[in-house]
Amino acid sequence: MTLDAVVIGAGQAGLSAAHHLQRLGINFVVLDANPAPGGAWQHRWDSLTMHDVHGVADLPGTDVPEWDRKAQANVEVPAYFAEYEERYGLPVERPVRVTRVDSDPATDDLLVHATDGRSWRTRSLVNATGTWDTPFIPYYPGARSFQGQQFHTAHYPGPAALTGKRVVVIGGGASAVQFIGELAGLADITWVTRSEPVWRTTEFNPDAGREAVALVEERVKRGLPPRSVVSVTGLMLRAQEQKAAAMGLYDARREMFTSIETDGVRFADGSFVEADVLLWATGFRPSIGHLAPLRLRSPEGGIELLAPRDPHTYTTSAVDGRIHFVGYGPSASTIGATRAGRVAALSVRDQLNQR
Repeated sequence: MTLDAVVIGAGQAGLSAAHHLQRLGINFVVLDANPAPGGAWQHRWDSLTMHDVHGVADLPGTDVPEWDRKAQANVEVPAYFAEYEERYGLPVERPVRVTRVDSDPATDDLLVHATDGRSWRTRSLVNATGTWDTPFIPYYPGARSFQGQQFHTAHYPGPAALTGKRVVVIGGGASAVQFIGELAGLADITWVTRSEPVWRTTEFNPDAGREAVALVEERVKRGLPPRSVVSVTGLMLRAQEQKAAAMGLYDARREMFTSIETDGVRFADGSFVEADVLLWATGFRPSIGHLAPLRLRSPEGGIELLAPRDPHTYTTSAVDGRIHFVGYGPSASTIGATRAGRVAALSVRDQLNQR
């Protein structure tokens, strides 16, 4: 059987796309690599509460619950997603890890292959795989010689595991700020970032949000690797991070070390910082390796997207109009992902009608 659409991923973006595909009467399936509903939220660290998260947007057709601000985000959000899947009877199959998508030149269909040997034939594809499965850790000489512990944001163990330890926090984004705020007074912290942090002192209002998204949109229009929306909004200190600010922990060392040794990191001037833990808050890359056979990347290394329906929502590949992206680039936020899901579903309908 040939489906009209396959959605890969059942996070915020994938569920939004699924809702609108269902509403439009399109025959589709959602393939999710996770063992349970919740997208990447189910993998967040236990100490992350609903008070700490930057926000969860409404899924289409429903409102977010009245969150218990002290509850674990990796419990509350997955429960919201699970209830949503059940309420609308969305056709989600899991766990299904997609390994490759290629094209059948004889029929112009797409073939979606999974690790369990199954495959699906489809006329269009909505990629909603996000970034959580592709953590980025830059290479530094000596990294394997380090005898302490190393964690990426994706595997952050929480403050209890790091209490009393010398922790080097690496990276200049929102996760680094949050980790430092959480570890203040519990661990000996050194913050290292390649460039000087850009702090936001003005209110982050809708106009500021639109400006930030526009900067990310410009990159996907040019086929450049996307940057996160947060990376262009600047960093803000919330109430829970004021203690760390008062302790001077956000006075980052604005240079990267040149090598890693058995018990710490060495800088170009010869100075050395001892460490028990290297905490890599160095971000993620889009999880799109399964799309490599389609050759969608531009010479600049990103995927160029078009906005055929909404001038501010880029979802359709410029190389292959059968491929639609949600949760990529400018839609890599809960609000943007929800909106992009609707636009992608409408674009799928347009594509099917043209075909």
